[in-house]
Amino acid sequence: MTERPAMSPEEIASWPAYRGDARETPRERARRLMKKLDLWSPAQAYGRRWGIGCVAIEITQRCNLDCGLCYLSDSSEALKDLPLPEVLRRLDEVRRVYGDGTDVQITGGDPTLRDHDELVTIVRHASTIGLRPALFTNGIRATRKLLAELAQAGLVDVAFHVDTTQDRKGYASEAALNTLRDVYVERARGLGLNIIFNTSLHAGNIGEIEELARYFFSRAGAISFASFQLQAATGRGVLGGRPAALTPAAVCAAIDSALAARLSWDFPIGGHPACNRYACVLAAGQEAFDLYQDRPFLERMLEEAADVRLDRRHRMRSVVTLLRFWMTRPGLWLPGLLWAGRLGWRMRRGLRRGRGKVEKISFFVHNFMDACGLDRDRIEACAFMVATADGMRSMCLVNARRDHFVLPPVELDQGGRRMFWDPVTGATSARGHAPSVVRLSRKTAKGRARARLEETDASTGGR
Repeated sequence: MTERPAMSPEEIASWPAYRGDARETPRERARRLMKKLDLWSPAQAYGRRWGIGCVAIEITQRCNLDCGLCYLSDSSEALKDLPLPEVLRRLDEVRRVYGDGTDVQITGGDPTLRDHDELVTIVRHASTIGLRPALFTNGIRATRKLLAELAQAGLVDVAFHVDTTQDRKGYASEAALNTLRDVYVERARGLGLNIIFNTSLHAGNIGEIEELARYFFSRAGAISFASFQLQAATGRGVLGGRPAALTPAAVCAAIDSALAARLSWDFPIGGHPACNRYACVLAAGQEAFDLYQDRPFLERMLEEAADVRLDRRHRMRSVVTLLRFWMTRPGLWLPGLLWAGRLGWRMRRGLRRGRGKVEKISFFVHNFMDACGLDRDRIEACAFMVATADGMRSMCLVNARRDHFVLPPVELDQGGRRMFWDPVTGATSARGHAPSVVRLSRKTAKGRARARLEETDASTGGR
């Protein structure tokens, strides 16, 4: 089969935003796309259980780190924070388009650089209108006091991004960074938040994948989700494209090896299988067990329980919800008991060693695309969107031409008046205009732009 060429710059520029459609629900749309792209199967959750995986709300473009794989643009550090009314409008738009229970990532840049009262307002608004907000942060300014306030406001998840691309002083390896990860776990523990860790995988830490997987597994229960994000040539990062050995299959195999378990990475499927791989693991007596090993029963559950919504902040409440659903389906009683029996039998030694204690952790492998290598089918099937000024767009597509989305003036409604806010100057005017010119300084230049300035300084002696 001949491989199709990547999307052209013109095709990327003309790709439309999704704004919802009165003729079909998001789940109906997702199901239609999965069938159109020949991705529909009994294991497919996109279009069956949900109509979107998550939507990112970028509330600042600023960050207090300079990651080697940063997806932000050269211009980002020089931009003002999006006005609060516009952030709230985009949250309302996510709710209108995708409905109640949609997962939203409050992200950036690093969202904790935003005024903390505004950050709490953003999280509270998302929760109040029925969304499920998660904070995505490098953790530097995510104090326990702030996390407690955000949890009180309705935050569901906190996702800490920690890895060796961030060049944190004093941490030369992923193993060394585990001490910092432990600090972050303790900072969020007991607040009713699901704790997530994001790790960018690159040429420099391929050899540490198994050790990382063992670390996360050893803290199952405290850590609910470990996401591995593969190196991609996009944004302002200086590390560029990934080595050939770094593939989703290789990462999944390394996690299997680390946990001495064969995990079901192909169930459930969340959109395009080239984008996402997911596995759910039970920990008992320091032994790993695949929750999704018994496919026939689980495929039936995925279909029949498609409308059941679980509360991630309250595990027992989720268990009760599932039990109530199960009790209303007599046809599932015997298959369910047989499934539970087989799972219990596989776990018998671990259950004895752990005195019946069982914890859960999910592993996720996310395969971002290079900016110059976008695949049409994957963009169309995307389950990870960004709320932009004019609608919802694929994260990989936004990363491929980020300045197009963050530099133009943003239209605001101020008391019925149509106004335009300039992200470069922060000024508001009654007339729209072309994006302002961004002039970077040594303070605002990061990634490739900083490298260019350093090269210039070296050649001119800093003059």
